Amino acid sequence: MEKREKKRFIIISVYAVIFVLLLIPIALKLIPNGTCSDGKRNQDEKGIDCGGVCQKICDIQLNDNIVFREIGITETGIANKYDVYSEILNPNKDYGSSSFDYVFDLKDESGTSLARREGTGFIFPGEKKYLVEIGVDSSTYPAKVDFEIKNIVWKDFSGVQKPQLAIVNKNFNETDQTFDSSDAVGLLRNESPFDFNEIKIQVIIKNKNGKIIALNSTKINTVQSGENREFKVIWPNKITEVGNMEVQTETNIFKNDAFVKQYFSGQSF
Repeated sequence: MEKREKKRFIIISVYAVIFVLLLIPIALKLIPNGTCSDGKRNQDEKGIDCGGVCQKICDIQLNDNIVFREIGITETGIANKYDVYSEILNPNKDYGSSSFDYVFDLKDESGTSLARREGTGFIFPGEKKYLVEIGVDSSTYPAKVDFEIKNIVWKDFSGVQKPQLAIVNKNFNETDQTFDSSDAVGLLRNESPFDFNEIKIQVIIKNKNGKIIALNSTKINTVQSGENREFKVIWPNKITEVGNMEVQTETNIFKNDAFVKQYFSGQSF
């Protein structure tokens, strides 16, 4: 009887050891490699002891602010109405701005303000884009345009996919001699896996020297994934000496209402 109990004890002990050895690798995977106060960036932290599993929100570390590369004005072909633009660049690779305010201030030669146009914008990490305002009223031709960006809200963009929007078959046309007008046409292709409520299209016309000579814009609503949609913009005047046509597409995915369906439930951009 004593031998039987001893044998039983040995068998149970062997199984217990095997069980413990099997649990150790699983336990090691479940135990975080570090803490939120060890002064190291580990676990799934976004920074040192912040973000991820840590409750502390990381401070945003920016390489630089939004850069203005070009500011200008063009005529619309309509009396006392002008289009203004600014090319901007976000040099940060991981952070985009989900929202900022901007102001175009049209001035005469003495610096007196003739007209102002305010708006809101956004920009993705590393993105270069044009901000365009169409049809600003001014009683006289402005001598210059001042531009300002303020109230920038920065967001961590890591893990978020940019909209995959392509423009194909774009073409600039001058109408026949009966009408003094011009137009630009093209095909918007939504290559993203998402349906978008609204996509804005900016058309930038440049001469052979690369100077912007005309601007226009339009919006296309409810664009489904994989869908192709035609667009067309018209100028009431004939635009000559065209060297290049650029088309810029944008939809602000930082806002959840940019999507036809809520693909990012629980996440706020």
